[in-house]
Amino acid sequence: MPIVTAILAMILPFTPVKGQDPDGALVYALPQTVINLEVEAIRENFHAGPYAKYAKKYLGIDVRQANGQTSHLNSVKLCAVTEADQTSRYTIVPGKGLPAFLSLTAQGLVSTGNGLSGDNMAWQFAEDGKGDFSGKGLSSNFTSETTTLYRNVNGASQGIRQEMIVEKTSEDKAKEAAEMIFKLRKMRVQIVTGDTDATYSGEAMSAVLQELTRLEHEYYTLFAGYSDFSTQKTTFAVIPEKGTDAARYIAFRVSDSEGLVDSDNISGKPYVLEIVPEPVSAPATSAQSKSNSARYRIPAICSVRLKDGMEVLLQTRIPVYQMGRDSSFPLNGK
Repeated sequence: MPIVTAILAMILPFTPVKGQDPDGALVYALPQTVINLEVEAIRENFHAGPYAKYAKKYLGIDVRQANGQTSHLNSVKLCAVTEADQTSRYTIVPGKGLPAFLSLTAQGLVSTGNGLSGDNMAWQFAEDGKGDFSGKGLSSNFTSETTTLYRNVNGASQGIRQEMIVEKTSEDKAKEAAEMIFKLRKMRVQIVTGDTDATYSGEAMSAVLQELTRLEHEYYTLFAGYSDFSTQKTTFAVIPEKGTDAARYIAFRVSDSEGLVDSDNISGKPYVLEIVPEPVSAPATSAQSKSNSARYRIPAICSVRLKDGMEVLLQTRIPVYQMGRDSSFPLNGK
């Protein structure tokens, strides 16, 4: 829509915080632009495998040794909305020229029913889950050990063999799991190459290979661990300041442990929104403001960039009212 027709904003009805608005006068507010950033982040919650410290020894691989969380930005959507600037409210005494005035600015009027009710709540992460490696692996938790006991019989030492059930150590179980991984890999190669007594073909071969792969992955996670992924979506609002030539705002932050956080949470990595207005030429002629005049606001067209350090993630141009110019024109042709 034309800039001229989008220069005023009116609040109807309007209830002031303090005092009363004058009776018989039209109360309106100038518009301001609010930049909403709809942000989506992916959070990884990593669970280290119980046999992680033995992965190098038995599998020859380096794996992460401790639980941890990481978050990274997945998508950002910028949406500029217009709302009333409650710091720039004015009154107009109705007169003969008022109907034409309303017709001129009909598309620029805003009201409290513009959908910015704040009903959309940001979803937060649930409590971190715990790594679950139960049920993975087929080996027993116990093993048998043979112990020789000695006693003196008629002056001679006599040995008695006794078998005892003891719990396996973590390294014993890790060794068995590694042996199973190599066994499953060998079985898969034998089936593919036909080096086996059993005959598989078609869907039967596919099913067997899938099951062997699933079992191998299950044992492998005991060493390499696994990750849970979750998505967080939050909307952050940036209100540019009036009368500034250029501005930089920390729009939001991303924390490894908490995901998307507000700009004042220094635990997260900052994402900066740069707003640079384009030059505006002075009007060709100027007019003196009348006592009964209407204030209006012409927005500045701004280049907006969202940056991650030096990298530009998003760039666009939008009109920002409060960074533009305020002026007035007389009513009733006087």
